[in-house]
Amino acid sequence: MKFEAVEIAQMLQGTLEGDTNISVSKLCKIEEGEEGGLSFLANSKYTHYIYDTKASLVIVSNDFVAERPIKATLLRVANPYMAFATLLAAYNEIQLNKSGISENAFIHPSAKIGENCYVGDFAYIGENVKIGDNTKIYPQTYVGDNTQIGSKTTLFAGVKVYSNNMIGNDCILHAGAVVGADGFGFAPQGGEEGYSKVAQIGNVIIEDNVEIGANTCIDRATLGSTIIRKGVKIDNLCQVAHNVVVGENTAMASQTGIAGSSKVGKNCILAGQVGVVGHIEVGDRVIIGAQSGVTRNIKSDITILGSPAQEVNKMRKIYVYERKLEDMEKRISELEKQLKSK
Repeated sequence: MKFEAVEIAQMLQGTLEGDTNISVSKLCKIEEGEEGGLSFLANSKYTHYIYDTKASLVIVSNDFVAERPIKATLLRVANPYMAFATLLAAYNEIQLNKSGISENAFIHPSAKIGENCYVGDFAYIGENVKIGDNTKIYPQTYVGDNTQIGSKTTLFAGVKVYSNNMIGNDCILHAGAVVGADGFGFAPQGGEEGYSKVAQIGNVIIEDNVEIGANTCIDRATLGSTIIRKGVKIDNLCQVAHNVVVGENTAMASQTGIAGSSKVGKNCILAGQVGVVGHIEVGDRVIIGAQSGVTRNIKSDITILGSPAQEVNKMRKIYVYERKLEDMEKRISELEKQLKSK
């Protein structure tokens, strides 16, 4: 796909400087620029690359002043980073602009598919499924019976959505995500009898504008619903257990796990490898540092760290004390020797 520099300038409301007749066909880093490529300069640390880059078009700020000649055509805008982000979004939309129903897909006669949808090869759409307009179901995706999916939602290849779940509008589920598998419910029988499985008959509700990373699992509730509120962003390889509720606009980084029946508030940040035990509540606007273990209820508007997680300033002091433990042990041993010698 080729785009004229003039068209890009109009889209970004910028001003061209140099050869205005060029066209570009790819996006690239300024240090790895290629002929026909479009790049941007937003960080002054990369300024030296602009004089030798082979990119044909470079987005720069309106106040950029060149110290020597530049081969590339410049596109001056108010905010180069935001302008390039706009281009990335537009490019991605073009790349993912798929439509039509594959003849290799299975769609149950009772399923209702909205307008302008895409259903890829070997996708499976079960009984009584409802899918809204402009939704994309990529190849080898499974959508179980009685599931509802809203409009402008994308399920990438290999997503598995079990039966009776609900997914809202403008959601993205990346490859390999699993929604609605059984929660981890087993009743111990005692002795050598092992465990008896407890049926998980609830569902998962994912509200609007949620993004779920690759190979993340969100379990169905034992009774009721596991709920992911609107605006939540979940990274790859996360685990959300049965009957968990995640509040609006909370972000969860990779390898985080939330155990059953816990509630996480809105606008929280859970960094990588955070673990939250079951049956507790985390308040709103809580920041949880990487590899923290949350074992108790957490009030709102606090930053915590460590395992078990503590208020961040307290935990930092603990880390300082831990580094001094070896020296303290030596001093105590020396004092004990002195006392015994008296």
